Amino acid sequence: MRMSPKDEYRNLYKRMRKICDEQGWGDPFSYARSKEILAAIELGHDIADTYSGADAFNKKGEPVEYKSTINKNVKGSYTGISVQPTWKEQKRYLKEEKIAKYPEHFYNRFENGELVESWKMKGDQVLKLLLPKLKRKYPTVLNKRDPRLGADITNSEIRAHGQRVI
Repeated sequence: MRMSPKDEYRNLYKRMRKICDEQGWGDPFSYARSKEILAAIELGHDIADTYSGADAFNKKGEPVEYKSTINKNVKGSYTGISVQPTWKEQKRYLKEEKIAKYPEHFYNRFENGELVESWKMKGDQVLKLLLPKLKRKYPTVLNKRDPRLGADITNSEIRAHGQRVI
């Protein structure tokens, strides 16, 4: 007898969770974790086993950052960036702990659940593009309801400075 769509969904949901538990990949249903897992598989990367820090590790074993979108154009949103006491400290934090810490950033675009486009950009280039945007916001960020920094890497920036891999 054929399973109902609801029963099939329930079984697939449990199976995905079990596979991720067995592999140490974390909860596939937390935020964009399932997209990170799929992107890592498609890109030939090793899946990170934690939610904080690297999203995956490239073929050299280096940590990489993933940004995912379902929009028609690829982009990367860097949100929720902790604010440091001075701009000098903020720059150090962005360079050493948040952005340039990752040698490669991947911008992944999904359509109907499939990875249809992926671009990579060097972490130093990402930092170079983000710094002026974040510096403009820095002086007033603590006056906002959510006192964290954020900025986007745009589609045109990705196409100009990145390399398409899918």
